[in-house]
Amino acid sequence: MPLRWLTLLIPCSLLLPALPVKAMEFTADQITKIDGRSRKSNVYYRDNMWRIEHHTMGPVNVSIVRKDKHVVWLLLSRMKHFKTIPYSAEQDLRVSETLPGEVSREEIGQEVREGHPTILYEVTTKQGEQVDVYYQWVATDIHFPMKLARKDGSWIMEYQHVKMRSVPDSLFNLPLNFQPLEDFNKPGVPEPTAPGM
Repeated sequence: MPLRWLTLLIPCSLLLPALPVKAMEFTADQITKIDGRSRKSNVYYRDNMWRIEHHTMGPVNVSIVRKDKHVVWLLLSRMKHFKTIPYSAEQDLRVSETLPGEVSREEIGQEVREGHPTILYEVTTKQGEQVDVYYQWVATDIHFPMKLARKDGSWIMEYQHVKMRSVPDSLFNLPLNFQPLEDFNKPGVPEPTAPGM
């Protein structure tokens, strides 16, 4: 009798719909060092969209990437304007455990970063003829790359204060009171006095 139930249950279980994969959502501080110069920003991330609040001086202080709409909105908060540019894959954040063009990965150590146990890897990537070697620290408890650095030290990107949590939709939408920067190109509209794009 139990064997009969088993033969009925297996085919039925194959008919059940697959459970949806939960989207990655998190907030974090991102520290980037290029040739010794440091930049900090706050990141709010959901699989096909992310918001970066920049801490550097300049006209653009927020970038909203909408991969689902194939656009990037650059917000100029002081002027209450935004600029729309096309999305490209080069703007993707490095939040996956594997790197684009990865050809080899070797575990070289373990350490704790920001309270998370991590495995340190040496990863080789190849894009066309260009070969790059990186160090990558992957948190084993949250399956997240906490730090990525070129082996020569010329480029380092690190996430701090990573919190896996839901992020409100409003962070990925344009503010209602912002106008397109392109409106300044229309006749009869005065030129902006603040620096532009």
